[in-house]
This record gives sequence, structure tokens and C-alpha cells, in this order.
Amino acid sequence: MDALILSCGTGGGHNSACMAIAEEMSARGHNAKILNPYLLKDDKTADIVNNAYISLAQKAPSAFGVVYSLGNAYRKLPVSSPVYHVNRRMAPLLEKYLSENKFDVIASTHLFPAEMLTNLKQRGASLPKTYFIATDYTCIPFTEETDCDYYVIPAKKLEDEFISRGIPKERILPFGIPVGKSFREHIGRDEARKRLGLDLAEKYILIAGGSIGAGQIEQIVPLLLEHYGESVNIIVVCGNNHDLYLRLEHNYGKRCMLLEYTDDMAIYMQACDLFLSKPGGLSSTEAAVVGAPLIHITPIPGCETRNMTFFEENGMSCAVRNPKTQLITACDSLLNEDRQREIINNQKKIISPNAAADICDFMENDNIDVSKQIKRSL
Repeated sequence: MDALILSCGTGGGHNSACMAIAEEMSARGHNAKILNPYLLKDDKTADIVNNAYISLAQKAPSAFGVVYSLGNAYRKLPVSSPVYHVNRRMAPLLEKYLSENKFDVIASTHLFPAEMLTNLKQRGASLPKTYFIATDYTCIPFTEETDCDYYVIPAKKLEDEFISRGIPKERILPFGIPVGKSFREHIGRDEARKRLGLDLAEKYILIAGGSIGAGQIEQIVPLLLEHYGESVNIIVVCGNNHDLYLRLEHNYGKRCMLLEYTDDMAIYMQACDLFLSKPGGLSSTEAAVVGAPLIHITPIPGCETRNMTFFEENGMSCAVRNPKTQLITACDSLLNEDRQREIINNQKKIISPNAAADICDFMENDNIDVSKQIKRSL
């Protein structure tokens, strides 16, 4: 089976979900091609789209929240969104690419490519089965104006929300958000610490702001250092935010362990006593699959607010909305082993570690059914 998996570089979560599916498909002997469709135009266009989101999320998260709210308001109107009209301009380039490269299935982990595929369908283009894979714990604005054959959603508990937004129930697949193999391999805290060279007897708090290093990390680190002193070790993963790394190194480099991007995130999650993270859909899922005691901090307003609420309401994380008044209480609470077990058990009840496998199983079976139908018609 040949699969095309579409995404955009607006945050690492969408691409990580792509890679998780590609990893599973490759392990089964299939061919998986990952593509940012904006690159079909040129690198500059892709960079503009990617950097516009990243810059807004890093420097003006409240403005991003305003944009998200406007999207929620606009979806009530009986007309196509501006997002659709912008992305339909890319549809001819994607159509040309698909005419030159044949695929048995197309999946999109981002709304923008799903809008492009929808425009192609509306223009009568012949497409293989298409899948939209949601990477947030909510039905984000304009999902309902896409027309994919299937919608993979993060949890069955969200089914009613997607249906209420106009997604047909028969198209919904509540398989979960796909995560990479490394997050599904449980090696235990001691082994994780040995691999990272960390002390088995110490306590560690891991902080991350996603691939873009967003969140109030610079405000959170001194709060933890002031409260815990040398009794707890602080590890901060800055992602691709080099400026954040330099500022933290200058101010706290002698008191914290600082990392930029790392391929060992799954090991760090397992090695630490607590994981503090902004509530990205993918990073939250990775933490739940690993079984990390999770505290959500400083969401980017919009879908991340919904992610944090979903995890909090289902007992899968502690939500810290005001670090100055809530952070230390949350950390003290979750350093308790009984509380940690409660959080982890709730994560296991709701978050599936097998989403990538379940998605590929369905694609394989659906592809076989289509092949049989074609043979019968001949």
C-alpha cells in the first residue's frame, strides 16, 4: 500500500503524528510519503505559513486566542471560511502532484491539507480514500467544512462533539492520536535514568513547551527553584526555541539541566517524577501513553485550552492556570505516589497507545475491501 501523509509545520505535533503513522506503515512493509503541500509551491510559502503560527504562539499567545475565537464565531455562518478559500489556491498544485504520484490512501494530520483535498473533491477530482486525523481534544474550527472519508478522533468521549459539528457518525473512528514507537516502549524509571546518566535516588521535574518552546517557562523555572532549592532537579527542554535556551542558560544554567531539541523525549518523560508541559494534543497524548504524572501549564488559548480541560475533567492531569498561585501546590500534590498512580490509571482508561496500529489496520482492511469491489466491477 502506498500512502501519502499530509501535514504543515505549524508546531511539531502534526508532524509527529505523521511520522508515527509512517513509522507503523513502514514496519508493515508499506510505503509512506510525508509531504507539506505548501512545499509544492516553494520553500518560501511553506516558511511563511509555518513561521506565522510559531511567531504568534511564542510571542503573542493571547492574539492567537483571539484568532481562534473568531474562527469559532465564523463557523456559525453558512459560508466557507477564509481558511478554506486560502487553501483552495493550493489545490491545483496538489492535484498535479497526485496525478504524477499514485497513492492508495491519503491522510492529513492538519486542517489545511484537508481543506485542499476537500476542494479537489468539490471540483470532481478522483481521489483515494482520505483520512483526517485530529490532533487536539476538540473539534477545531472548520473541521466540519472538510469532506474526508474518515475522521480519526482522539477519544470516544469526543464523538458527540464532532457529530454536533456536522461530522457524520459513520465516518468517525475513535482510535486516538498516533504516537511514535519510543513512547509505547515502557522501560521504567530506573532504566530511563541509567540511559540518561541521572541519579536514581534524586527527584526530577521535567518542563517542556512543545517543539516551539512556548509557555511561561521563564516564569515557572524560578518559582520551582525558589521553592525546592536543591531538593529537586529541574530539566528544561526548549525545543527549537534557541533564544529561550540562551536566556535560561544565562539566568539559570548552573541550577538547571537545559536541552534544546532531543530525540529522547520519551526516555526523559519516564525518567522524571513530574512532567510539566503546555497542553499540546500530541505532547499530552505522548505523556499519557508513557504514563507520566502530568501537570498542564500555560496553554496557548484555543485548542490547547480545550486539551487541558479535557485532561483535567477526566483526571489525567493537574491544570495550572495561574503559575504564581497554583504551580507549587500542584507539584507538591503530584509528587505523592498515590496521586501519581491515580493520574496514570485515568490516562490508561481513556488514551489508547495503539492509535497508529489501529489506523493502519483500518486502512489495510478498507484498502482490501476497495480492491475487491474493483475486481467485482471488472
